[in-house]
Amino acid sequence: MAIIVDKIKKRRDIALNCSDLLLDRGIKNLTIAQIAKTAKVAKGSIYDYFENKEDIVFQIITIFIERYQERLLLELNLKNTSKEKVFLAFNHLLSDEFDKYQNIYKEYLGIYLVNKNSNKMCNFNIECAIFFKNCITKIIEEGINKNELIEEANNLVNGLLAVEKGFLLIKWTQNVDVKEYLTEFINTLFDFIEVKQSEKNI
Repeated sequence: MAIIVDKIKKRRDIALNCSDLLLDRGIKNLTIAQIAKTAKVAKGSIYDYFENKEDIVFQIITIFIERYQERLLLELNLKNTSKEKVFLAFNHLLSDEFDKYQNIYKEYLGIYLVNKNSNKMCNFNIECAIFFKNCITKIIEEGINKNELIEEANNLVNGLLAVEKGFLLIKWTQNVDVKEYLTEFINTLFDFIEVKQSEKNI
């Protein structure tokens, strides 16, 4: 009887086995032969699962972001206030684990910007943006419904998405710890959008 291979699982397994190799060498110095050796598969069979090295990077980033999203949703449920949840959402992107994958993510963005005609990568990038926007939208809406935030806070969702990208860009290009900037920004923002105690009692 022929062995049936779960191609999707095999693809994920190969990518995960190569993630440390990719972190260590970067995509430019990585060869298909090294990938095959690390994944313990024949060199030629790599192309049964991936089109090229860029496709492997894409798969690794996909797995990492899926895990990041699952963990973020779980941790958001443990926070009580809107402010705590917004801090958590932003801090996840500035975490040590995200730093570990920073170079791979940069390479992924580079590939995406060069190959915008790749529907798979384009759709995934859109899905990631939608996920974060939905998280922030839900946090803000829950805060308004709980009388924590003023109704106008809804108008800040798109701005918060832009700020998130800005903090990442500053961190990557200026090599600075932006957590202090982030804390100052969110504290100041919530000074304006939180319902004041005196207003809650009216």
